[in-house]
Amino acid sequence: MASSSGPALNEELQCSICLEVFTDPVTTPCGHNFCRSCLSKCWTNTQTCFCPLCKDKFIKRPDLKINTILREVAQHFKEKLNLGEPEVFCDVCGERKQKAVKTCLMCQSSYCDSHLEPHLRVPRLKKHKLINAVENLEDYICQKHERPLELFCRDDQTCVCLSCTEGEHKTHNTVPIEEESREKKNDLAKRQTDVHQMIQERMKKIQEIQHTVELRKRNTEEEKSSSVELFTDLIRSIERCQSEELKMMEEQQKAAEKQAEYLIEELEQEITELKRKNTEIEQLSHTDDHLHLIQKCSSLYSLPHTKNWTEIRIDSGVPDVNSLIRAVTQLKKTQETLKEKRNQTWLKCVQTFAVNVTLDPDTANPSLILSDDEKQVRHGGIKRNVPKKPTRFDEGTCVLAKQGFSSGRFYYEVQVKGKTEWGLGVIRESIYRKEDVSPEDGLWILALVNGDKYIVSDDPPVSLSLRVTPEKVGVFVDYEKGLVSFYDVMSRSHLHSITGQTFTEKLYPLFDPGDDDKGKNLNPMIITPVRYNHI
Repeated sequence: MASSSGPALNEELQCSICLEVFTDPVTTPCGHNFCRSCLSKCWTNTQTCFCPLCKDKFIKRPDLKINTILREVAQHFKEKLNLGEPEVFCDVCGERKQKAVKTCLMCQSSYCDSHLEPHLRVPRLKKHKLINAVENLEDYICQKHERPLELFCRDDQTCVCLSCTEGEHKTHNTVPIEEESREKKNDLAKRQTDVHQMIQERMKKIQEIQHTVELRKRNTEEEKSSSVELFTDLIRSIERCQSEELKMMEEQQKAAEKQAEYLIEELEQEITELKRKNTEIEQLSHTDDHLHLIQKCSSLYSLPHTKNWTEIRIDSGVPDVNSLIRAVTQLKKTQETLKEKRNQTWLKCVQTFAVNVTLDPDTANPSLILSDDEKQVRHGGIKRNVPKKPTRFDEGTCVLAKQGFSSGRFYYEVQVKGKTEWGLGVIRESIYRKEDVSPEDGLWILALVNGDKYIVSDDPPVSLSLRVTPEKVGVFVDYEKGLVSFYDVMSRSHLHSITGQTFTEKLYPLFDPGDDDKGKNLNPMIITPVRYNHI
């Protein structure tokens, strides 16, 4: 286009449904514009009319009139798209030059209608290569042989003249530029289809996310209202738990909205980039300038780097009412059941702070074996010959995560199924690693000892009596509150919390798979993905 503001203006004049420049644009009461036919199709077979962009609902179907001013601007823009090439004047005309209609590559001159006449009549001139008038004629002439660039070398991916095919391109695969141009246009059409589909998918994902968040918000309000009614008849000892339950629900909603906002922002950024790519492809695919198309389209082959959104979902927050009623009934009978319900809820809440952690080989005790994906660790039975590093644990059978945390909250889960010994928690960065470590050095862990004893490195140490053997343990840390909590993920129960700590340096997740225990403790500790009903 002639104007540098073209692509930006194109987006302003683009219908968000068909992604084309407006045709008979209409404006909804909320202020958004769409093609009249696109909006009519969107409202077909539906009793409720809403804006496809912002989702505003209209009680009564709006009587939409064509926005004549916007239609004229869009029409002018379409014409400018088609006629935006620079004007080229006849090289033969005298003082009053006429606009050129054709350029002769053999004569290397441009001609108006009257001066072009000999090329249409004289047999010798009729053999000359004519193209639509161009200003940058040198781009169409071989600079080495001063002959028209009529062929395309597929071996070297460049345009050549006939003389080139008699020299360095003699044995190469060359085709007429018209043939190569047709193939390039076909490729561009496929790319444009892909881009258009990606844009539609992302717009649909935005609508899905907005709808899910709205549904979750309504369900959250209903759940809060229901919870208030159910908790009103409980004894005073559980009123505080009711308040915490409501606060947790609000935090979950805020977390979901924040995550949704981030996803929508990512999607909108991808849509903007895809629209820009689509505009470039659109302009190039309509050109009759074969050489220009070949030279420019290679940069448009690669699509922007985008995320795979297929499996990304947001939890709608629909509550299980029957389960809630059963839980409340149990709460009336026993404080223990209330505690269990609260722990399950808090586990779901802390899972929203899940982080991806991997094992750091430079910290692993020489007896430990790590998997290639750095997600599993087990005792190998013997000490291996490994490089000496100040970060490595020489005595304790430990390995740290690569990721450290010096603020905020984080959570991760580890499978310990089938093990007779293990330790799991966090450790401060500066702890001395060349001898056995202890809680006094800056260690906050839950450990299984001798196959049946669970010890927490609290002050003083705490022995836990567990009804169920944990197969997967979750670790949650709130740095500012000085809190380290442990959860049995499978039973969704709270095991223990270390509170009142003061963290002053970076904390690293610690994994201790224990000794091999004469072959009884060879199962690995596995860092597993956190699976919960959120994004």
